Amino acid sequence: MFATGRAVIVAEAPDRSIMGYMLGKAEGLGKLWHGHVSAVTVAPAYRRLGLAKTLMDDLETISDDTYNAYFVDLFVRASNTLAIDMYEKFGYIQYRRVLGYYSGDDPEDAFDMRKALPRDRGRESVVPMDRPVKPEELEW
Repeated sequence: MFATGRAVIVAEAPDRSIMGYMLGKAEGLGKLWHGHVSAVTVAPAYRRLGLAKTLMDDLETISDDTYNAYFVDLFVRASNTLAIDMYEKFGYIQYRRVLGYYSGDDPEDAFDMRKALPRDRGRESVVPMDRPVKPEELEW
């Protein structure tokens, strides 16, 4: 059975301006049931304060507590070393490279990064693949 849950998390400053937000969802089947980070954004004035970590933690908690997911994943441009380093500090691993994931004028590969959740006791969801994949090979 396929089920989908969506999450929108917004961090507001005292003046009610938006400091950052997270868009996520739950998707997949069987052991591929997972939380997915569709977008995480922090306004420049609020960067380097730990807000991205808080937003990521919130989605991980929702994915675990509400959806009983096996892992959380996200896609990031292979050239975005700043973001990759940040996600690795948050406990994510580079699960696989997705060839040509980002299209357009400047096509680029992506890394599918994952973090296992408590339901994945054997951490099977974060064993890196030994080969890159094409977008059409993605499960979701």
